[in-house]
Amino acid sequence: MNLHDNITTLKNLGPARAKAFARAGVFSILDLLNFLPRDYEDRSVITPIADILPDLPFTIKAKVALAPKNSGFGRTAVTSAILEDESGRIEALYFNQPYMKNALQKGEIYYFSGKVILRADKLQMQSPDITKLSGNPLNACRIIPVYPSGLGFSQKLIRGYIKDALDLCLNELTDNLPEKITLKYQIMSRREAISNIHFPKSRDFFLKARERLIFEEFFTFQIALRALKGAVKKQITHIKIIDDDYNGLNIPFQLTNAQKAALKQIIADIKSGHPMYRLVQGDVGSGKTIVAAIAAYLAIKNGCQAAIMAPTEVLANQHFESFTRLFEPAGITCCLITGGISAAEKKAAYYAIQSGQAQMIIGTHALIQDKTLFGNLGLVITDEQHRFGVNQRIKLSQKSSAPHVLVMSATPIPRSLALVLYGDMDISVIDELPPGRKEIDTFALTTAYRKRVYNFISEQIKKGRQAYIICPSIEDGGKLDIENVLDYAAMLKDTYLKGQSIAVLHGKMKPAEKQEIMDSFVKGDIDLLVSTTVIEVGVNVPNATVMVVENGERFGLSQLHQLRGRVGRGSDKSYCILFSDSESAMSKERLSAMEKTGDGFLISELDLKLRGPGDFFGTRQHGLPELKIGDIVRDAELLAKAREAVMEYFDDIENNGEIVLDEFIEAVAKGF
Repeated sequence: MNLHDNITTLKNLGPARAKAFARAGVFSILDLLNFLPRDYEDRSVITPIADILPDLPFTIKAKVALAPKNSGFGRTAVTSAILEDESGRIEALYFNQPYMKNALQKGEIYYFSGKVILRADKLQMQSPDITKLSGNPLNACRIIPVYPSGLGFSQKLIRGYIKDALDLCLNELTDNLPEKITLKYQIMSRREAISNIHFPKSRDFFLKARERLIFEEFFTFQIALRALKGAVKKQITHIKIIDDDYNGLNIPFQLTNAQKAALKQIIADIKSGHPMYRLVQGDVGSGKTIVAAIAAYLAIKNGCQAAIMAPTEVLANQHFESFTRLFEPAGITCCLITGGISAAEKKAAYYAIQSGQAQMIIGTHALIQDKTLFGNLGLVITDEQHRFGVNQRIKLSQKSSAPHVLVMSATPIPRSLALVLYGDMDISVIDELPPGRKEIDTFALTTAYRKRVYNFISEQIKKGRQAYIICPSIEDGGKLDIENVLDYAAMLKDTYLKGQSIAVLHGKMKPAEKQEIMDSFVKGDIDLLVSTTVIEVGVNVPNATVMVVENGERFGLSQLHQLRGRVGRGSDKSYCILFSDSESAMSKERLSAMEKTGDGFLISELDLKLRGPGDFFGTRQHGLPELKIGDIVRDAELLAKAREAVMEYFDDIENNGEIVLDEFIEAVAKGF
């Protein structure tokens, strides 16, 4: 038997159970060894019955004092047994498991593990797990693994299969980390780590096994990213950017030092002869778009086309207007292509793009459709990267041969996450806001303050200002007790803001309808926009001074920060009000953080800590790796060590004069 044999070669593992394992991605013996526990129970301590307490799990070694009895029928069937040791007695109860009457033999000694409750002044163990004194030591007197549920059979069976796999094939496991790395960082061998992650000899062995596997996960992922990055750097691009003078653009303001620094890095990339692959990230309002526009101008000035892909039609239309205002005086033709334009407009756009008449192309996912062909695409810009899957970004860059790639993100990403998420890219950070941007006053309030807030909105409207109210739902939230845009807007029109111009915006509306409403809001024809988070990204209305978010506890901090960034874009003082009646301590802590700071990087750090990496963006399409065991927040120290080890490893390869990546790097890169 070897690691790549099907799991059905294990004893008593038939087709039905193999099918259940297959749903969890387990097919081979190696897959089974990599099927890691989700939790552990410490059954290594045997407690006398006299010392056990309610509401806690315990393991006892006890004799079945009396023959077990069944009582009740159907859903109320109960099996009871009296257990005893030298210190006392306790009752064990099993619900709807009548077979336990025969499973427990009077006079036999077992290990019982389970939670103890206090019921009618008596301590009881409810449905304790049992192991005969002479039985399998996998399930008692040790730290035992608890595997993901949903396979349809017991934890005991899973443990048994994994123990069999370890006994038969553990010695076949080879170490996939370089020996120099394991020695320097004192990392446990993979063989020992796999054995102890399943069946730890002790807590210390478990911690060392976990450390090894997390380090390995971070190391291999970053090796793959470095390999991908190295492959990009070795490419030669036909896109020659020689002239880097952008004075032909009439930019109506001075660039900040941070913008100039990012631009300097971009210009160095596009003049290097290799494709640029750079992320520009910065806080809301830091001025990423003008940096991208200058890069596009340079590409166009040097004979290429540039394209920017936005996640929504609203943002694409806004980009089209701003790029047109900036580029038309410089003699550059802009073209818009989205799903919302007419068939005739699309046909004209396809021709202009393919013929090269269109030099700056702005669009949504329509840019990556097969019908969209470019004449000479030299620069690809992706706006709000986290809204796109990795494949979408790649598909756009494949519209040309080795184009320069610039990715923009207005969601500030903590360094620990950026190392994992964008490790294959060079990163520029715009960490300085343009002068004159006023701080937005933020208040977390209960709904008891609603009337006062409505009065405040009314006062702002009378002064000629505009406002947003964000609801988490489009229609009736039902049992969720959340506000929805349709009912909310109707209520305001009939009561508190009667007579004001109020409009509704949400994702189910047709693109043309959404654009018409946004155009009216930009012109000032609409006083109050009641919307879902469709306006979260990029919408720029300088006259809007109030942002109200209902059910603030339902949004991530980074999302709230993005919503807050829709105001404060003009010269007037702006305000953000977050309504929430949640009593959750975490919700209160999160909303309090919004009141205390406007720094998007600090907010994203806290968001990551509170919500974890999986939910950070609210979607898994952003390319965040599915880590089996590592956590980039909890294990930030190990992440840093693994990154250091990867850098040393590549330095060794370069210093030894190796030109081709070795087998390990190639294997890892192929896995990603």
